[in-house]
Amino acid sequence: MPASEFAPAKVNLFLHVGSLARDGYHPVASLMAFADVGDRLSLRSAAQMAFVVVGPFAADLAVEPDNLVTRARDLLLKTAGREGRPFEITLEKNLPVASGLGGGSADAAAALRLVAAEIGLDSDLEPVAASLGSDVPACLKNAPAIATGRGDQLGPAPRFPPLDAVLVNPRIRSPTAAVYREYDRRPHPGGAELPRAPAQFSNASELADFLGSCRNDLEAPAARLAPVIGDVLAMLRGQPQSILARMSGSGATCFALCASSAAASELQRLLADLRPHWWVRRCRIGALP
Repeated sequence: MPASEFAPAKVNLFLHVGSLARDGYHPVASLMAFADVGDRLSLRSAAQMAFVVVGPFAADLAVEPDNLVTRARDLLLKTAGREGRPFEITLEKNLPVASGLGGGSADAAAALRLVAAEIGLDSDLEPVAASLGSDVPACLKNAPAIATGRGDQLGPAPRFPPLDAVLVNPRIRSPTAAVYREYDRRPHPGGAELPRAPAQFSNASELADFLGSCRNDLEAPAARLAPVIGDVLAMLRGQPQSILARMSGSGATCFALCASSAAASELQRLLADLRPHWWVRRCRIGALP
């Protein structure tokens, strides 16, 4: 049996963004958590090094030399100074591409774990992960975290129970760079402030009340570039099963938190009937399989 690793979707429960800094990056403050839906990577012996993409979104992912999975593989092998026997990595691409769910970063983190196990490397992978992208260290841990700085400075998150939720993507790409350019075109007084939060939330409704005082500062610019994002949010916010609806990351995926598993299942069925061409997935955030 080939070795495998799950690459869960990352969800930004809030995302506060500051003005462009001199280093060319935007400071952020975000509560990041992970869902029990995502991509899956597997590794098996092969005659030569290879990378294969399968799954419902395989065609949307251009397999290029600088793909994050192959970059993670090659960088870790170079850093470790060893290769061992050749192997093939297969990526089952289940998450929409350029969707605000951190799929590429999660895939890179899963590749690091797979390759490290394959070559018997037990050293800290975080420095390698950080060199691949701001979100990759968080995806390496797969645990809720407060992200600040460029998104690469990770601190403990408030404790909360697994959240029943529905993820919705209207099957469009929302390129991060374009969304940030649109964000920079208008004033944004909120900045990357970190809201004060209790150490623990006892249920989804408590957390939703807190998140209601927070924002995703990329939501408005992403919706200006792709108005269908606003349609998704309006639909989610108009359903009684939704206790909070927001866009994740730079979009276009939006999420609705629900008070119960039954409510999330009902919302998923409703949306699948109303918008059968959208990508709709019921999930639990903070509870990996």
